[in-house]
Amino acid sequence: MSLSNALNSAISGLKAQSAALSSISSNIANASTVGFKSTSTSFESFVNKTTFTTESTGGVVSSNYRNVGLQGEIQTSTTTTNLAINGSGYFVVSDETADGTMRFTRNGTFDTDSDGYLVNQEGDYLYAWPLDEDGAVTSTNSSSLTGLEAVNLSNLTGAPKATTEIAFGANLPSDAAVGDDFSYDVEIFDSLGVSHALSVTWTKTADNAWSMDAANPTLSSDSSTTSGTVSGFPVAIAFNTDGSLASVTPSPATLAVASWTSGATDSSITFDLGTANGTDGLTQYASGDDDPDISVETATQDGYEPGQISGTEIDENGVVYAAFDNGETRPVYQIPLATFTNPNGLASETGSTFLQTAASGAYVLRSAGEGGAGDVQSSALEASSVEMTDEFSRMITAQQAYTAASKVVTTTQDMRSEEHTSELQSLTNL
Repeated sequence: MSLSNALNSAISGLKAQSAALSSISSNIANASTVGFKSTSTSFESFVNKTTFTTESTGGVVSSNYRNVGLQGEIQTSTTTTNLAINGSGYFVVSDETADGTMRFTRNGTFDTDSDGYLVNQEGDYLYAWPLDEDGAVTSTNSSSLTGLEAVNLSNLTGAPKATTEIAFGANLPSDAAVGDDFSYDVEIFDSLGVSHALSVTWTKTADNAWSMDAANPTLSSDSSTTSGTVSGFPVAIAFNTDGSLASVTPSPATLAVASWTSGATDSSITFDLGTANGTDGLTQYASGDDDPDISVETATQDGYEPGQISGTEIDENGVVYAAFDNGETRPVYQIPLATFTNPNGLASETGSTFLQTAASGAYVLRSAGEGGAGDVQSSALEASSVEMTDEFSRMITAQQAYTAASKVVTTTQDMRSEEHTSELQSLTNL
């Protein structure tokens, strides 16, 4: 019986070290897999029977387990939508854009597909909370996976913004004659994003005194079509003897535009003409020309037309900002991180995804950087957690143990053969 026990123990050792080698092989093969979590092998002595005077051993039992909670090294990426988690938590993904099985992953190789969805190299779509224009979560159940939706950036349009402020940096020629006037056209937008041309005129009324007026706007696309009615102007402008701005009356200078032919909401536009006693807006210096003219350095306004998405930015809190070609940038999604009481209890799925189990505990959706969740880093990826030097060390140990167990098997077989031969000889002698 003792030789049988030895043989069984050796065979269990062969099986255990085979399992360890399988784990090592998988780790080495996935050393370059983004977000891959290495596996390890645990060994447990198996005892059949023990008494005070003797012990009948049964060998060893092994099992492989994945180090799901182990942080991999974060590496930079040239793709802005590639994401890495520095700390705890998992991205919520699904292989469907709606009504699919929700999974969890650290593989952040997300990029925009032909339909505008953010999908990683394993074909999993990234899910997030949708945001309104103020950056607030619109989901009524933000603590549940049902409150998430697949991130899609293709159907986003930059909303127009009506012009509410015009800022001028210009010099009105002090050597102009009383009664001289100078005009400058500035582009403005109504609430529907329609572009209009607004002609502003400065007329010299006395030494160091001017009047600023504005004509009814016209369509930028057709200067012969009047597109609105202005009120609130003219305003009086006074300068100090050193050419700096003295006052604007009334202050602030505000222009109202009503009856837009586009059907837009009435506009109220404030003019920023500079600081009193300063030179940061309008000034009055001599032009030095025989035919003086206004010199406009800057003329800016804060409105814009509807825009198309031109890029995305993702901050450390997982907020996805859409940048539009009209200059608008607004938050559109916030990427939550799912945390677990025991991440090592998650069940491995296809690729680098995991499923929730009773051992892992229930998921909790958190904003990045809150409640134990890590930060989200854009233009970055989490490398495999495999450490090659450790794997080679494990491989050497497994090889030596396997070879030794094989030797035990061979030796046991030889001893059993000798035992049988001895028994036959004893029977022959009888």
